Amino acid sequence: MKKTLLLIIALIAMATSCEPVTYDTFCTISGTVIDLDTGDPVQQATVTLSPSGMNTYTGNDGHFEFLGLDARQYTVTAQKTGYVTNRKTVTTVAGSVVDINLTLQKNE
Repeated sequence: MKKTLLLIIALIAMATSCEPVTYDTFCTISGTVIDLDTGDPVQQATVTLSPSGMNTYTGNDGHFEFLGLDARQYTVTAQKTGYVTNRKTVTTVAGSVVDINLTLQKNE
């Protein structure tokens, strides 16, 4: 009886200590918008993600980020008044972080 009880306790302890396997089904696109001529970050540039229609703005360091995206192909567009708009197409994979740089050239 004691051996059976110890066996049951051991099985319960093993079963509760196992962590379930989880898979990240979402991805992230992040990056920096940079002035082509100076190499400086472009602040407050509008960054749009298609086909989702989401948009954000770059910070003081030119950085942007889109979180919780479905894995697929996206077009990332950066634009700011006084600059030529630039686009880049990226393909994401579930659980990944895609980091890109977009350069903007000033209008002539």
